[in-house]
Amino acid sequence: MSTKIVHIITGGQRSGKSEYGETIALNLDDAPTYLATSKYWDDEYCKRIEIHKQRRTDNWTTIEEELDISKITAVNKVLFVDCITLWITNVMDHFKYDATLSYDFVIKEWDLLCKENSIVIAITNEIGLGVIPMEKATRQFVDLQGKVNQYIAKKATKVDFMVSGIPIHTKG
Repeated sequence: MSTKIVHIITGGQRSGKSEYGETIALNLDDAPTYLATSKYWDDEYCKRIEIHKQRRTDNWTTIEEELDISKITAVNKVLFVDCITLWITNVMDHFKYDATLSYDFVIKEWDLLCKENSIVIAITNEIGLGVIPMEKATRQFVDLQGKVNQYIAKKATKVDFMVSGIPIHTKG
């Protein structure tokens, strides 16, 4: 049985998480698999997605999956997941913002994904570092994101926190 590697990269928006993770993935696998979890929300967001796509070379295999990530297996040895936060957004929407159902689904899917892939590098966001949101649904999302980040980080073999493009190694 091969060694399992689960590497979580977290940080704020535009902190360099994806670029850092992509570099790690390419150092481990000449042809990694990119699991894109985002929906195409609006024109501005489509431009963000396009930036990510343009940065990847032809040796990446890209799979788009907004909900059922456990069915995805890396084509070679590295599965790069970008990102957990956008995936949780999709899950919350799917379960009509029921935080309990969403959490249970996310944990089950995450555990199955990690079981089926020997190397997983995943991007997530630290969104709970600021002000407590006034809207109930937003508070529930921030709380769910925090609980999921804690769960995946505890089980991860390595965790890095990005600050202004600089990785801070927090585990592994």
